Amino acid sequence: MNFSSEPNSSTPDAESLASARQWQVALLCALVAVCDGFDTQAIAFVAPVISKQWGVAPNQFGSVFSAGLVGLALGAFLLGSAADRLGRKTVILFCVALFSISSILTTRSSSMTELAVWRVVTGLGLGGVLPNLIALTNEIAHAKHKNSLVMLMFCGFPVGATIGGLVSAPLIGAAGWSGVFVLGGVIPLCLLPFLFRFLPESARKSSDTVPAAGSAPAPTAEAGIARLFGEGRTVPTLLLWAAFFSNLLVMYFLVNWLPSLLSLIGSSLSVATLSTAVLNLGGVGGALLLSRVVNGPHALSVLAFGYLVGAIALVMIARADGNIAIMLSGAALAGAVVVGGQIAMNAVTASFYPSDIRSTGVGWALGVGRIGSIAGPLLGGALMKAGWQGTSPVLIAILPMIITAAALVALKRFFKTESSSSG
Repeated sequence: MNFSSEPNSSTPDAESLASARQWQVALLCALVAVCDGFDTQAIAFVAPVISKQWGVAPNQFGSVFSAGLVGLALGAFLLGSAADRLGRKTVILFCVALFSISSILTTRSSSMTELAVWRVVTGLGLGGVLPNLIALTNEIAHAKHKNSLVMLMFCGFPVGATIGGLVSAPLIGAAGWSGVFVLGGVIPLCLLPFLFRFLPESARKSSDTVPAAGSAPAPTAEAGIARLFGEGRTVPTLLLWAAFFSNLLVMYFLVNWLPSLLSLIGSSLSVATLSTAVLNLGGVGGALLLSRVVNGPHALSVLAFGYLVGAIALVMIARADGNIAIMLSGAALAGAVVVGGQIAMNAVTASFYPSDIRSTGVGWALGVGRIGSIAGPLLGGALMKAGWQGTSPVLIAILPMIITAAALVALKRFFKTESSSSG
């Protein structure tokens, strides 16, 4: 499913060089995504420990979870659009430096307020880098494999979250909860010199970036945002936003609250953090499966069906009744749908918008989605205060799963008649 129409080099030598270049850039972007996934979900790994050490009720972490997601939303809105003017590389380097340093400084927190503030600052960098990783990978990829390469690159995000889920418990045992944030800051800082050396200044061709004589000046950020609704894009843009909002609400509801919910029913820290690792590992598997169909005509139908299956996975988690095998199986299946589906939607969105507004399009879709992700943790805290017991709060996430499926079905019907004029 490829909605852009950008030409590619045709000579054998040029194609060979472009192939090597695209894999080099995609690998670097994937490594950044690994760091992003680790740092985004670090707070979920340490929340049960901080709750006990600071004597804070678990439901109070809803505001801290959402504080970080506010930063993610602002980063996606502001820095996603900025890259269409300043360049992908510049913004990627800035964002990586920002979330690396902020993650390390999070260890200085001694109150919930300080913790929330540092999560906002860290979120700015984490949220700003993702749309640019997606846009840059899309631009360097061969036309036939754009969506698949974007999905493979973005698998780095759930891989990073999976690594976090696996190493956090022993790391906390050895260095305390601050060790998680230090590791999340030092590794991307070490990656910065390689990004500076090997990332291209811009993957867009000169015809995309240099206006012809007598042509209009380059569009402003406001004009770029307005173009998301021009040329027949209003309906698909709104449908994409609805799908992103609903799916990211479910995704961050699960990744932030699942460890805490399991801890409350007596699961060990190792099992609680393992649940997040399994959720994200399922996302990698789901993304790899979806990458085989995402360039085809039935991608949106497969995605929509997957979300209905995901609703069953939520019932498995909620009704596991302490059975670890059933709970982890449900988490893996939910991850395949929610995390893997989000990766697929990132790829579809990047291919829909033309290159000069691609970061803006992806950034605003992610930004609107981040509003949903902010609501997810707050919703979890509210349900716990209202008396929902054990893992039953995950049942509320079935409704946004159904909304996501409906939006994707409507999006497919729209593209049947409009895809030839998009982009």
